[in-house]
Amino acid sequence: VQLQASGGGLVQAGASLRLSCAATVRTFRDYTMGWFRQAPGKERVFVAAIRSNGGSTHYTDSVKGRFTISRDNAKNTVYLQMNSLSPEDMAVYYCAAKGPPRPIVSYVSSTTAYDYWGQGALVTVSS
Repeated sequence: VQLQASGGGLVQAGASLRLSCAATVRTFRDYTMGWFRQAPGKERVFVAAIRSNGGSTHYTDSVKGRFTISRDNAKNTVYLQMNSLSPEDMAVYYCAAKGPPRPIVSYVSSTTAYDYWGQGALVTVSS
């Protein structure tokens, strides 16, 4: 499985960006997909996840109401729509994938739940 993230860039505070992550996998619908981010000097943390086969979406508290994760199984792609960006959102964003069986809800926010990782997309937010 290969994951290719795109869509990062430099924006001003309050702006929006959409990240995409394209997966090369035969049965994308069977994979739970996650987004994590890592700011300079900090550990990688959970942002959002969408479980496999029409499953639920989950967010870290700091992005609820601003970020939306979605997937297009026909395109083998997961998206992260980010609105009202602030400098605190500035980080490298990584997409991740976990094959079947899908993880329990309480596990989707853990980096150890995922089997595959993309290369990261840099999001820079100026104040």
